[in-house]
Amino acid sequence: MIVDNFRLQLGGKEYVPIVIGGMGVNISTTELALAAEKLGGIGHISDAEAGYVCDQIFGTSYTANKRKKYSEYANNPDKSAVLFDLHEVAEAQKKYIEYTVSQKTGNGAIFLNCMEKLTMNNASETLRVRLASAMDAGIDGLTLAAGLNLRTLDLIQDHPRFRDVKIGIIISSVRALAIFLKRAVRLDRIPDYIIVEGPLAGGHLGFGPLDWHTFDLRTIVTEVLDFLKKENLHIPVIPAGGIFTGTDAAEYLAMGASGVQVATRFTISQEAGLPAAVKQHYINAEEKDIVVNMASTTGYPMRMLRNSPTLSYTMKPNCEGLGYLLENGGKCTYIDAYYKALEEKKPGEKIVPPEKTCLCTGMARYDCWTCGHMTYRLKDTTIRLADGSWQLPSAEEIFLDYQFSKDQQIRLPEPAKTA
Repeated sequence: MIVDNFRLQLGGKEYVPIVIGGMGVNISTTELALAAEKLGGIGHISDAEAGYVCDQIFGTSYTANKRKKYSEYANNPDKSAVLFDLHEVAEAQKKYIEYTVSQKTGNGAIFLNCMEKLTMNNASETLRVRLASAMDAGIDGLTLAAGLNLRTLDLIQDHPRFRDVKIGIIISSVRALAIFLKRAVRLDRIPDYIIVEGPLAGGHLGFGPLDWHTFDLRTIVTEVLDFLKKENLHIPVIPAGGIFTGTDAAEYLAMGASGVQVATRFTISQEAGLPAAVKQHYINAEEKDIVVNMASTTGYPMRMLRNSPTLSYTMKPNCEGLGYLLENGGKCTYIDAYYKALEEKKPGEKIVPPEKTCLCTGMARYDCWTCGHMTYRLKDTTIRLADGSWQLPSAEEIFLDYQFSKDQQIRLPEPAKTA
């Protein structure tokens, strides 16, 4: 039994049932998403900090312009006046997505992972603009993630592509699914797919900080499948979190899932946006190096490598240039934690890293090394080179291994040619 024996049916189209998760900020790059699309699967990009990402790719100045505009607030803990220009939010979103979808060459699809917890000091309006601009730019699908908002569909129900674009949600329990579906049914717009994310996933987790380890992906997927059957709803279910081999994936497909979402193994692909040196940290990680903490300002527990540089941050909040996680009213728990630590600092001593981190900066600088639980197994998926470093496989090699491997085997990448 292999993944290639199955196909994911979405809106009359058929896909290889492999979805690459949308890892931000720009870890799931255009190139990584296109690799999946070319092979007939689905690749995600993330719209986390899209303006900043555009600055890196296209040389735009969204971040610099915003920082200059609000420079007077740099030493002020009150960030209530630090707002995003909605025209620029739309412009950056469209620029990035048009750049990506214009390069499609296969029979797959490009979806956008929309982190709804990017509240941007104007939660509803910035979310509406991000989603509408993505549809304007031709995105194939929208995956609503990280802080699922029951009113999200209301924000875009008047958009001409509201019933054309594929819309999916990420949930971690039947309860969350049932609550969202009540609103979706009223709008006559149920999700086109459901990604069920378990406790072994990377980044933000949809569980409590103390009990996440008591949950199990297979159990949650079974509960979701049973619930949909009971409600006579035919919505594709896509498990995610800890699916490390093609055999793992095929087992979920055999039990009734329509596809799988995978990410951890692609973090070290040549196409992924992490710097090469950081990818080596991921491969070298041991299980004890992977932690779940509450450093995120979102209030969600988050899995990352223990030695993530962002955990040592003592920098002033960077809300003027970034500020993507500012709650309405300009609130952020890192601002509170930073100024508290600054107040408690004794003369002549360095500031102690606060309990929260500047996640906007950490993600932008690739200093927040979020990861899935299975990251410690990455060394089993590639080849150690003569200098002690690890070869970085291509996204195609990883994708095809998921698609065709069996018996829990992992096919190593072809050895790199040397000069």
